[in-house]
Amino acid sequence: KEMITLKSKKEIAILKEGGQILAEVLRELEKLAKSGVSTGFLDQKAYELILACGAEPAFKGYQPSFSNKPYPATLCASLNRVVVHGVPSSEIFLKDGDIFKLDLGVKYKNLFTDAAITVAIGEISEEKNKLIEATKKALELATYEIKPGNHIGDIGFAIERHIKSQGFTVVRDLVGHGVGYKVHEEPNIPNYGQKGEGPVLKSGMVLAIEPIVAMGSGEVRLLKDGFGYETVDGSLSAHFEHTVAVTDEGHLILTK
Repeated sequence: KEMITLKSKKEIAILKEGGQILAEVLRELEKLAKSGVSTGFLDQKAYELILACGAEPAFKGYQPSFSNKPYPATLCASLNRVVVHGVPSSEIFLKDGDIFKLDLGVKYKNLFTDAAITVAIGEISEEKNKLIEATKKALELATYEIKPGNHIGDIGFAIERHIKSQGFTVVRDLVGHGVGYKVHEEPNIPNYGQKGEGPVLKSGMVLAIEPIVAMGSGEVRLLKDGFGYETVDGSLSAHFEHTVAVTDEGHLILTK
């Protein structure tokens, strides 16, 4: 079984540099994500921006465990009922009222960071806005739990408690994960859990924390393309993610 890896202070400093490139690219893409723009255009921009910063896309050509083929794009571009891993296309256009999830990974000096944001396209309903804000807040609350001596279960507990309080559901089949030497490492970090359960957090762990939330039941299924996941009941979803290092002092968010 794979072990949970610990990164050195030097490696965490490099991950912070890569994470800042990733955050900057996401901010640029957020500005470009407007009604009438194709997800394929944003994918191409993501690719160009990452290369211009001296980094490489982490997802392009990456083969996830659940798929029999490598991922074809730089950006995961997931619209509305598509929860994660939506494949960008020049034929998919953003429109007013959409909830749009941008998930991106960067490889910089051979180390990986991972982050995601959810953006509103044009005017959206109060309920859609509440979903986005609840998911964003859940990520913030989760980061407070990241410090040496706490447990993985503390993170999931904080996320699910907030999401439930807002009337939404965490997607139980999709989880956060370790990151750094590879795109996905041990441990898995579910968006639910019990305080004091699961692996103990230690200084040097680097974790991709990613609340994934639905308005409906939270059940998901794989799309025909073999990459994207959508809600079974067609309900809308939101997703935020940061790469966070566990430090002696507590935690350091690497992707902001």
